[in-house]
Amino acid sequence: MTYDPDKHHRRSIRLKEYDYSKAVAYFITICTHNKECILGDVIHGEMRSNEYGMIVENEWVKTAEIRSNIIIDKYIVMPNHVHGIIIIQDNGRDTVHRVPTFEQFGRPTSNSISTIIRSFKAVTKKRINEIRKSYGKAVWQSRFYEHIIRNEKNLNQIREYIINNPLQWELDRENPNNKE
Repeated sequence: MTYDPDKHHRRSIRLKEYDYSKAVAYFITICTHNKECILGDVIHGEMRSNEYGMIVENEWVKTAEIRSNIIIDKYIVMPNHVHGIIIIQDNGRDTVHRVPTFEQFGRPTSNSISTIIRSFKAVTKKRINEIRKSYGKAVWQSRFYEHIIRNEKNLNQIREYIINNPLQWELDRENPNNKE
């Protein structure tokens, strides 16, 4: 198929002119490719990660280890998606005088949420595909969902949602066995 810019275009779903490297908390959801349940199973309201799910969990936690300005808050690896809260800290940057680092579609911006998630997805894809000997096979959907957490009440609601996610799996719209 020949590329046609009028038909084949991806628009960014990020807020225009928002600095996604800004010190703030983000609620992130990343879905597996075609929402395949490859990361484990929910059994009696408890998530049980398989080998792939453990890779995802370990790399999620490692995100804070390799980036000094990141805090990983509550998270859950589900059979076909990951929910997590990432907090980007200021780390003493001069926020008054620095030039904003606006995310530009397709261009990495150091320590932006898109760059962090892009790196996470690349590492987990590589490790999972090494195990299943399917090099280059898609593991994740191309995009991810992010919500800017603006206050403590919203943060606590999202934490509760993440904690209770396995208990709600039977009703979850991401559950392929949910026919509703």
